[in-house]
Amino acid sequence: MNQLWVLIFCLLAFACLALGMERPQEDLFGRHLSRKSITWLRIAGWVLLALSLGVTLDQERWAVGLVAWFGYLSAGAGIIFVALVAWNRLRQPDAKAARR
Repeated sequence: MNQLWVLIFCLLAFACLALGMERPQEDLFGRHLSRKSITWLRIAGWVLLALSLGVTLDQERWAVGLVAWFGYLSAGAGIIFVALVAWNRLRQPDAKAARR
């Protein structure tokens, strides 16, 4: 069960970090967020990554825990990346129709 929490924390962390960048903000919201919101999203992302590391190291030894954590990081980053790409591809026909 703790492994599921680590993956959820990694997913939320990378979602926050992605929303802290301008391009995903434009793609998802159609505008840029305020400077304060961006700062809080980035802080939340890093705190969630640290929390996921803590949970992983709490349940495993250092050597195994770090390897597992990097695996969860890769999975979380990959899922968020694919979700952002899929979002853009699903919205792309709408943008083409608006130009015609």
